Amino acid sequence: MHRHLTRAFRVLPAAAVLAASAALAPAANAAAPAAPSGPVRFAANPYERGPAPTEASITAEKGPFAIEKIDVPAGSGTGFNKGTIYAPTDRSQGTFGAIAVSPGFVSPQALIDWYGPRLASQGFVVMTLETNSLFDLPAARGEQLLAALDYLTAKSPAKDRIDASRLAVMGHSMGGGGTLEAANKRASLQAAVPLAPWDTNYAWQNVKVPTMIMGADNDTIAPPDSMAESYYDNLTTVPEKAYLELKNAGHMTFNSPNTTIAKYAIAWMKRFVDNDARYEQFLCPEPAPGAAIAQYEGTCPTG
Repeated sequence: MHRHLTRAFRVLPAAAVLAASAALAPAANAAAPAAPSGPVRFAANPYERGPAPTEASITAEKGPFAIEKIDVPAGSGTGFNKGTIYAPTDRSQGTFGAIAVSPGFVSPQALIDWYGPRLASQGFVVMTLETNSLFDLPAARGEQLLAALDYLTAKSPAKDRIDASRLAVMGHSMGGGGTLEAANKRASLQAAVPLAPWDTNYAWQNVKVPTMIMGADNDTIAPPDSMAESYYDNLTTVPEKAYLELKNAGHMTFNSPNTTIAKYAIAWMKRFVDNDARYEQFLCPEPAPGAAIAQYEGTCPTG
């Protein structure tokens, strides 16, 4: 796909970015199997959950699974503050993959809560986090995402519904940077979806986790040319990757329900956490630019 021919590889001074983010934000080790070393081809897939997807089902506000909400008070586990679990109530289809989600700088859990029911109702156990501090930097948020996954699989009330070998991370802004940090640290993760990621670290050459990065064309806090796209370019050893840039969208677009964000996050998680090639139709051929997408490029997963 077409890329910007001229890219301003600028990184805003951290103080300026943090101040801008604060101004815009509302007040308010279980081992797992090694990640595949290349594209995976599937025969019979025991991890498919739910009916065959359609455009209507993947863009719906609620997926096919009934879910419950479970509060996770502070002190429930180590390495993270507190959060909320959203989990399918159906026990008949076996265990589910699990996803931990982090908010951004000076942003409470409430701003990313919408990802919980949206993803869980498609067949995942999802935990949205309240970070240890509103001011935690990306590396700390990455540690908290991994700690939340460890809690989910070992101690949480939903642990019996989770397949500990199928875990993923997701986050917005510095939580998106934390998503990359977590993927860089734990290669056994099955998927990562950083949303408008912000990080001063650009060394993602060793990430082995299938990663979809989303950016926004009007983002002035984490400009996609100098952040999201650059991070994408530096994912040189991942088995699969994609970059989606929202059109007419800004940094805070990711904090409200959005059909395009949800559709492609669900497709990516289903394709790599559940190994579900039925969702490949939404990723291949690569989506064309249009009313909601400024640009898209990727390796186009192979099944």
